[in-house]
Amino acid sequence: MTVVVIFHHIGPYHHARLNSAGKILDIVGMEWSAKEFYPWGNEDTDFWYKKVSLFDYTHWKTHSWLSLLSRLSKVLDKFKPRVVVVNGWNDFGSLITIYCCARKSIPIILMSESKEDDAPRQFIAEKIKGLIIKLCNSALVGGSKHKSYLIKLGIPESAIFLGYDVVNNNRFNPNIIRKLPNFYNTHFFLAVNRFVPKKNLHFLISAYAKYHNQNKENSWHLVLCGDGNLRLELENLITKYKLKNFIHLPGFLQQEELLPYFAHASCFIHASIQEQWGLVVNEAMAAGLPVLISNRCGCYEDLIIEGVNGFGFDPENVQQLTNLMVKMSSGEVDLNTMSHAALEHIQKFSPDYFAQGLTQAVEYALTHK
Repeated sequence: MTVVVIFHHIGPYHHARLNSAGKILDIVGMEWSAKEFYPWGNEDTDFWYKKVSLFDYTHWKTHSWLSLLSRLSKVLDKFKPRVVVVNGWNDFGSLITIYCCARKSIPIILMSESKEDDAPRQFIAEKIKGLIIKLCNSALVGGSKHKSYLIKLGIPESAIFLGYDVVNNNRFNPNIIRKLPNFYNTHFFLAVNRFVPKKNLHFLISAYAKYHNQNKENSWHLVLCGDGNLRLELENLITKYKLKNFIHLPGFLQQEELLPYFAHASCFIHASIQEQWGLVVNEAMAAGLPVLISNRCGCYEDLIIEGVNGFGFDPENVQQLTNLMVKMSSGEVDLNTMSHAALEHIQKFSPDYFAQGLTQAVEYALTHK
């Protein structure tokens, strides 16, 4: 029984999920294009699934919808899947997949990490969205907020399964990565982001500046890994606060290059104003890091156990985050205990969790055509 799982581009996160699912199901991992605008590294060479690129040398957005439909239809006819798994519903690729499968009477599983508070919702748009996703037979989502949103849009609760948002936890095993070089001979908070507005990095730097004013030379440092259009603004803000010796910007790093930072950080911070899930939080917890997470992140309700493996905060309340930084670095918190709790909790959210959830969604889709 062939199951086709379609992503825009198969990167490391998707590869880990498909590999795990491929040990249970006959998986064809299909990507719209091998060429991707986002600079992900290549996935591992070990494959438990068949990988297919619909377009090898061009990005899928450069093609007309008729070209996309024609190519997808031919490939689906070739593999004759019992079920097709589609990533989202909000772009031409996803809509074309849903349309093509509905026309061919192929059961559809929707993968979704959208939640209701991602953006302002309008009545007409939500009704149209509900009509589209009702063409799907079941769904695989990240967590509780995503499940609630799909129920509101009209998918039965019994048709929704969990496990979509996972990473390869083993890659971040703290017992292994701790042997990697330490670039800073001090405690530091770590954040890993694209430098774009929704990641709320101006807020994070402002909160750190208040923290530094309280702790002076005893302050933990702050390492911001990533890059983007806001880099110059962030550099200027760091200069304004006279924090060049305490805030470090290593630049954009591939996953393997990030491992030493995860290995030697003392605490991870994710301050996004809007985040459907936040897979980097999975990575931090898999590395055994206590976490401070914006309560707007989709992962907050599922990954964070307040006071046990970390804390949540309001991403518009600078003083609240400052206080949490003080709390984490003051000795008030047992960091080792919190680290073990983070590592233990994230074990559930593994690629095997994705494979189990997908298998349940496939079984439901086939019995509720």
